Amino acid sequence: MTISNLEKYKKDLEKLILLGDKMHLDLVYQALERQRKLTKDEQEAKTKLAGSFEDRYQRWFTEAQSVLKQLLPDRLSEFEDLYKLDSKRKSIDVTSYTIQDWLMGVRSNTDYRGKRNFDDFAVVIMRFRTQTEILKSVEARFESKLFEIKQLVQADIFDSELAESKELLKNGFVRGAGVIAGVVLEKHLAQTCSNHNVSTRKKHPSVSDFNDALKKMSVTDVPTWRQIQRLGDIRNLCGHNKEREPTRDEVGDLIDGVEKITKRLY
Repeated sequence: MTISNLEKYKKDLEKLILLGDKMHLDLVYQALERQRKLTKDEQEAKTKLAGSFEDRYQRWFTEAQSVLKQLLPDRLSEFEDLYKLDSKRKSIDVTSYTIQDWLMGVRSNTDYRGKRNFDDFAVVIMRFRTQTEILKSVEARFESKLFEIKQLVQADIFDSELAESKELLKNGFVRGAGVIAGVVLEKHLAQTCSNHNVSTRKKHPSVSDFNDALKKMSVTDVPTWRQIQRLGDIRNLCGHNKEREPTRDEVGDLIDGVEKITKRLY
């Protein structure tokens, strides 16, 4: 699954959760109206939401089912069972009544006094609420999956760029090799700061700025900070300092150091 696909699922998920909350609110107002007279504000809100659940449930269920198949398949059967009828059930009671029953117009039987055997509407609210909570639980899984894929893609890109840097160094393009390795270091530190919600004050922070920010927030220790500072100095020598050319050994150390940092600092 690509990042672009995950972003699509994220947007779909946000819309479904919002719609599900509106549908649940529609049920809540219906339930309140069964118990007492609604206030003016409640009545206005109910009027705006009227029919949201019955009219939109089938579309909501189908789209939510698709999201769960992709992102949380281990909860899919539970989600579906809250809606569909059990073909093996022998009677309709509080445990076997489903959302599908409600939408098909099936209602609880009544006894000789005219009292319903169970509160079918309460069962529907409970089942739908559980479905919305299952859908919301996808968000944590989703963010984890998206983060995982982004890290893997970024790691592949960095490995490719460092391989290019090594090849340039091998063929004598010392300064160019150092510049590429330095760019990888800067991008990796920027991502590490993002992962840990670490910010810098500068609009265009450098390796040194990222390094100081990570140390200040205790993401890195002093030895790691010193190592990155040294790598940053070599990077600056390759990209900015015109007083002398960086040596092959220095750039070799830069490439090796960046490779280690990208593998152990996240």
